[in-house]
Amino acid sequence: MLKVKLPDGSEKSFENSVKVLDVATDIGPGLAKAALAGEVDGTVVGLDYNLADNQEVNLKILTKKDADALGVLRHSCAHVMARAIMRLFDGVQLAFGPTIEGGFYYDFDLEHSLTDEDFPAIEAEMQKIISQDEPFERIERSREEALQVVRDLGQDFKVEHIEEGLAEHPTVSFYQQGEFVDLCRGPHVPSPKAIGAFKLLSVAGAYWKGDSNRKQLQRVYGTAFFDKQSLEEHLARIEEAKRRDHRVLGKQLDLFTINPLVGSGLVMWLPKGAMVRTLLENFVRDELSKRGYQAVYTPNVGRVELYETSGHYPYYSDSMFTPIVMEEDEKYILKPMNCPHHIMIYKSRPRSYRELPLRLAEFGTVYRYEKSGELSGMTRVRGFTQDDAHIFCTNEQVADEFRGCIEMTQFVLKSLGLDHYRVRLGFRDPNSDKYVGGEDVWQQAQDALVEVCESLGIEATPEPGEAAFYGPKADFVINDCIGREWQLGTVQLDYNLPSEKRFGLEYIGADNQTHRPVMIHRAPLGSMERFIGVLIEHFAGAFPLWLAPEQVRVLTVSEKSEQYGRAVLQQLREAGFRAEGDFRAEKLGAKIRDGQLELIPYMLIVGPRDAEQGTVSVRDRIDGDLGAMPIADAIAKFAEEVRERRVRQTYSGSAGLGERGAANEY
Repeated sequence: MLKVKLPDGSEKSFENSVKVLDVATDIGPGLAKAALAGEVDGTVVGLDYNLADNQEVNLKILTKKDADALGVLRHSCAHVMARAIMRLFDGVQLAFGPTIEGGFYYDFDLEHSLTDEDFPAIEAEMQKIISQDEPFERIERSREEALQVVRDLGQDFKVEHIEEGLAEHPTVSFYQQGEFVDLCRGPHVPSPKAIGAFKLLSVAGAYWKGDSNRKQLQRVYGTAFFDKQSLEEHLARIEEAKRRDHRVLGKQLDLFTINPLVGSGLVMWLPKGAMVRTLLENFVRDELSKRGYQAVYTPNVGRVELYETSGHYPYYSDSMFTPIVMEEDEKYILKPMNCPHHIMIYKSRPRSYRELPLRLAEFGTVYRYEKSGELSGMTRVRGFTQDDAHIFCTNEQVADEFRGCIEMTQFVLKSLGLDHYRVRLGFRDPNSDKYVGGEDVWQQAQDALVEVCESLGIEATPEPGEAAFYGPKADFVINDCIGREWQLGTVQLDYNLPSEKRFGLEYIGADNQTHRPVMIHRAPLGSMERFIGVLIEHFAGAFPLWLAPEQVRVLTVSEKSEQYGRAVLQQLREAGFRAEGDFRAEKLGAKIRDGQLELIPYMLIVGPRDAEQGTVSVRDRIDGDLGAMPIADAIAKFAEEVRERRVRQTYSGSAGLGERGAANEY
């Protein structure tokens, strides 16, 4: 007997094995017609997925209202695109074509160099394929039979993948649509006509299986939706994202630079960008001091043995810089993370329970060797500074300390107008062997995270497989003003690094016996580079007054007002504002335009009448001309805005750019 539990709590029973579509049909013909895929015990499957008898499953029928269905649709569109390209060009070798955030891609090897100019022809052929409405049919084959299929098709990459990547799979699946056959685990929508709108976006280079030592392929990116309106909204968000690109704005606004002679992924902060960073650091430092943190500094290198003890080196050596071999084969490495160094500070002398919680904080610079193809401006770099801190506490203090970390992260995000976020709980994947520590310790840590989030009224979503190797974590995933998601702040709970198998941390308790402390890792901003890169895009370079590198600019109507303008500038600086003056012999309109292009929050325009009356004409970046007011009133207005850390920006985000994808290639 097969028992199927539905989302509304009802159950259906079947004497024999049935397909997901059969269940939808049994529920009602309307649902069967709207059904695109299913979700069985949390896994997205096709409507042709077989539900075996003698089991009990949870089933959700997915329609176009469900985000996961969009991922299935996009994967099907990737197949349609691949089929169209094979129709238009000779000798096409297929690689992989998965869904990604916001769309899909497919990698190809072919003699013709694809460009944007090829897109209209490819899209026309895709539309023809969709109009033919040939179904996606799943075909199961033994591994040996599958090898023969791809050999007959002349698809060399697929042959290699079955021989190597799928060596442990006794059977594999293909999907066929008309003459097009592709090795794929699916799922797919039943009919290509579900693809209501699509668009090819770009073409780029990519290596086979991401290995720079292997063949370079051509990667075509695209996106698809159930309707044209959603596509148009998505394309509009893409254009808005281009306008906000921190790499472009960073150059225009003189915030940062990256020079290949210095090194890829190594950010150099220009004076204006350094000011933004300094303001953020000081803001966080002040808050840390109020919350009982103590500042420390640690070196930028460390012995490899330190990271072998922590477990970082065995797990992450591929993303670390190559060790530096010194005399007598002593090996050092650029610091990839701060926590082992803070642990050694804790161990520098015996500790008492009276010292706990011990909160150590550092703006520590670390280095990770990211692949060149993964580098992106300030958001993916090789050297970055974390607003890092580690708390050493007793078991009894864990809940309060973790709660304090969550509250501080919320406070920091709110101060920057980042009120739209979700909390993702990274839990251990029970089927993975990458984690250290016993299952009971992990369960204790995960339960503690859930309890703290519940006590704060935070709806947190557990995601197995997203934990650090040493413990579970709570990640803050923020939505920027155009709906994109960014993972920024994080709080991690760690029972493993203090353990006897790692660093053997201890403290003397009130009973005069030794005990093991618990460790909490936390970084409200994450990395300064990534966080400020995200802020640049969120604010489109127009930072709020308290964070702007130049807060006020004084503009003179003519040279006759320069003396008064300089006096106003001096008053602003004495009041603590970052102010500059534009006293050039240029027309006022040109000066205003320059200030607007540089996104100056306020411009004070002064002329002969202002000099006589002791006033300034205030021009607000957001509200425009505010009229004349006494300089003291203007200063008071600005001071209040800075004191409140007011963020004057309308949140306009709606659906995110990245819906969850569900379909994958092997």
